[in-house]
Amino acid sequence: MRSRPIVSEKIYSYLTTTFGNEAAKNFGNFVQREPAKYIRVNEKKISRKILADQLNETYGIKTEEVSFPANALKITEGFEYAGSTLEIAFGFYYIQGLTSMLPPIVLNASDKDIVLDLCSAPGSKTTQIAGSMNNKGILVVNELEIDRIKALVFNLDKMNFINYGVVNSRGEILSKYFDSYFDKILVDAPCSGLGIVQKKSEVNKWWTPERVSHLSEIQNKLLVSAIKMLKVGGEIVYSTCTLTPEENELIINKLLEKYPVDLVKIELPLKHHNGFTEYNGTKLDERLSETIRIFPWEVDSDGFFLAKLKKTGETIPPEQFKWKKHYVITMHKYNDAIIHERLNTLSAEFGINVDVFSNYKFLMKRNDIYFTTNEWGDENLGLFHRVGTKFGTIDKNGNIVLHSLAAQVIQEFITKNIYEIQDFNELKLYLGGALIINENLPPGQYAVRFNGYILGTGVVVRGGLKSRFPRSSRTQAIRIKELRIQ
Repeated sequence: MRSRPIVSEKIYSYLTTTFGNEAAKNFGNFVQREPAKYIRVNEKKISRKILADQLNETYGIKTEEVSFPANALKITEGFEYAGSTLEIAFGFYYIQGLTSMLPPIVLNASDKDIVLDLCSAPGSKTTQIAGSMNNKGILVVNELEIDRIKALVFNLDKMNFINYGVVNSRGEILSKYFDSYFDKILVDAPCSGLGIVQKKSEVNKWWTPERVSHLSEIQNKLLVSAIKMLKVGGEIVYSTCTLTPEENELIINKLLEKYPVDLVKIELPLKHHNGFTEYNGTKLDERLSETIRIFPWEVDSDGFFLAKLKKTGETIPPEQFKWKKHYVITMHKYNDAIIHERLNTLSAEFGINVDVFSNYKFLMKRNDIYFTTNEWGDENLGLFHRVGTKFGTIDKNGNIVLHSLAAQVIQEFITKNIYEIQDFNELKLYLGGALIINENLPPGQYAVRFNGYILGTGVVVRGGLKSRFPRSSRTQAIRIKELRIQ
């Protein structure tokens, strides 16, 4: 067992001054304990009870239900296997701190909303929001770091979400592209991380009041941008995994003074404290009592701060930027001639009712086809790094080669050309992108199924079925203690 972090003198002194001796002592004792481990169940794919049973029977991972959130499980034994199961590889659950699940719950986005996740990578809260929207509507996810977009898209894809578009921009200038556009916005801001010292001991090394001051400037700019992007009557959830009032109440206090926003009361069935209405002898807006702070030792998870803001009036529109032309993307409906015939051919090949395709919009980027929800419009697509998930590729004969991710999304409609994995060896071959030897298969492309779930696609070549499992997923180690073929 690794040694546990000891709270730095700077942090301990700050906590004592801000929250008192008992809180500082509780914090110090808490970080000495091993962090509790939680997972969020993707109930679009599996129930909490069935997943708990599968994890226990197949991998020896033991869990217990928590009272809130209702789709969370606490891992009590076998966590070392939790990141390498077949179920996590296919998005049945997400490893996530318990309190990290709260901001999307408070945001409460629906499939009727146009939603923005302003600081989204690696995607824990983003995938949660997409799920709350029932994989419909419009979800714009922004990430400044281009290297982190890969992880963000990977997580959205493996959980089979298609209702999103990825933007790579500085959050504080994004309002120059979107003015009074969104119904709901999550600002899960970069912060000094006092709430996560238990699991990220490196916070001890770099935490200083000066760093807090620098971050508070960024947080303020992000929130101002968010307010300008929000429709009147829309809502923003601001969250941080830190405890400092400088990054929390003081930021919100400035906004209440300068912008047409009001605070909405947050009610959560977890132990929490109302936000400060006075700090260092200075009176703050009384409405800050509607914000909440969660101490990590009281919930056995990360410390968090949450505020919910409602826009009550118009804001002055910033000077609008022209949309960047990152990519040439064209959007089509099912009945558009350019893809209609190809989709009909695909439906015959897999026994898919053609009406299914009317539920989506299709985007073409050269020979690649992506698909997303019907709610997406066809304007200003050039700003997006990507919209939706991969549907397929047009081959040299003009036909669509169905992508594995698309087969997972529409698996309930596939009735033909299904190949059933026979044993563990075939499963390993498929997940590794190799050839499953079988000389009796008729030619064509197939949906590959294991234990009732479509893993992806394959194509018949000489000697058998060649896996088309995505290369980006082949590096995942799958450790199975006991495999049961149904």
